Amino acid sequence: MSKLELGELQAFNNMVIIPLFNSMNHAPQYLSLGEAMGKGLLTVTEVSQAGAVPELKVVNKANLPVLLLDGEEVSGAKQNRVLNTTILLMENSETIIPVSCTEHGRWDYVAPAFAESGNIMTHMLRREKASSVTRTLKENMTYRGDQGEVWNGIDRISAEACVHSKTGAMRDVFEEKKEDLEGYLKAFRYVPHQKGILVMMNGRVIGLDILSLESVYEALHPKLVKSYAMDALLQQKREKVDNGSAEKARMFIEQARQCKEEKFKSVGHGWDHRFEGSTIVGSALVHQEKVIHMAFFRMDESEKVGTMSSASRRRTFRR
Repeated sequence: MSKLELGELQAFNNMVIIPLFNSMNHAPQYLSLGEAMGKGLLTVTEVSQAGAVPELKVVNKANLPVLLLDGEEVSGAKQNRVLNTTILLMENSETIIPVSCTEHGRWDYVAPAFAESGNIMTHMLRREKASSVTRTLKENMTYRGDQGEVWNGIDRISAEACVHSKTGAMRDVFEEKKEDLEGYLKAFRYVPHQKGILVMMNGRVIGLDILSLESVYEALHPKLVKSYAMDALLQQKREKVDNGSAEKARMFIEQARQCKEEKFKSVGHGWDHRFEGSTIVGSALVHQEKVIHMAFFRMDESEKVGTMSSASRRRTFRR
């Protein structure tokens, strides 16, 4: 965290982005999910014909590791899913990965395999999921999230966006708001050598993401901007607000540095570090002593507690 360099503030509506840079090099090489799929080197399928909601099977045919980002969505098969944590898939491997469903109204095949959806779940849903996954890691050493909490969150953003989806799909909200999100994508373009973003909304720092490779970050930049922008779009305030400052960014980074840390073995390469503070939750994937991906989110203490899923919803995802 102490090595992060801040770029110039970029502002649009109620959202501010500060590009993040890091001069540290010699990171392990890897591909993004989109690049690996585009080259036909990665396939994502259900674990079996019957399927299992909290798991998917990934086959990596590349001679390089492939990065699957926390909150990154794949669509198709029996229902759309998102990654529960960042995973650096081993080269030439087959891996069962932990996921959450983002389409609770469908459980039938639309395609034999998954495709990249082009979305990362909204930052608010990511921070809630990060908190619940950290809880399950502490309790039983698994990367399970609170599936009911994810569905409730998707219902919430669907209602706020006035979007009705027949299958309760998060992707439908992004599709419906595509034109509105374009404004944010045009305002927050990738800056050469950029490796991450720190985001403020309505004058308050809400989170950051940073990766080790410029090329992979550049590929993920539009998806990350949309992830944060969806929440900004749904929470625009009519009154003018302070857009934020570099000083607020530095304060957030310093608070993140003070978080308590625990380490868990990752599903793929490396170690999954989990961070908790009074107002921040975060994670970092570390491989060969290099931070591959790191994310921190502001979260109030009450928000970290989470809520138990309803009994009926808990039954539906025990497939």
